[in-house]
Amino acid sequence: MTSQNRRVVGTISLSLDGRVTGPGGPSDMSWIARHAVTPGSRGHMLHVSAAATTALMGRKNYDGFAGFWPAVATDEAADPSDRAFSRWLNAVEKVVISTTITEGPWHNIRMTADSPATVVKQLRGVGSGDIVVLGSTSIIRALLAEGELDRLSITLCPELVGGGARLFEDTPAGSSWSLTQAIPTESGALCLLYDRRLPGGI
Repeated sequence: MTSQNRRVVGTISLSLDGRVTGPGGPSDMSWIARHAVTPGSRGHMLHVSAAATTALMGRKNYDGFAGFWPAVATDEAADPSDRAFSRWLNAVEKVVISTTITEGPWHNIRMTADSPATVVKQLRGVGSGDIVVLGSTSIIRALLAEGELDRLSITLCPELVGGGARLFEDTPAGSSWSLTQAIPTESGALCLLYDRRLPGGI
């Protein structure tokens, strides 16, 4: 894959009623937990990240990831899939979009206050491999609006949350998507991959 063709992948967990958080606010994620720890979901995340050389995230997700994942790589009690994901995340280039922090202790990390679309356009021009947006809803929304997202990885959880933030606004940018992969997991969640159809595509 050439640098000009770097694929941008957004990863997100979604409820049946389209929520990314619960009614309790941004930290209300308990409804996702049992679906995230199945072998199927863990394997899906490894599959999505396997071709990626850059992880893109917002500040809130960075705070959560940096507080948990670095030590998992050497935790013998951790699930092997989690250790593998941690090793990948520790080694990969990490770009954090934030207007409030300018540095972090994690290896191979860069902070920027630029817009998501600007960052992605810059990243597409250098290096190789996929660029994965790790669960940052605001970044995914912004890239969808600018036509800068090539693939959506959605873990569709069989939960009606009944409140909380939605992934899609009422008037998203118009686009068409093709289902590339659909794998059911042990909890009943579906791991879905959608690729954006280019204008004129079938």
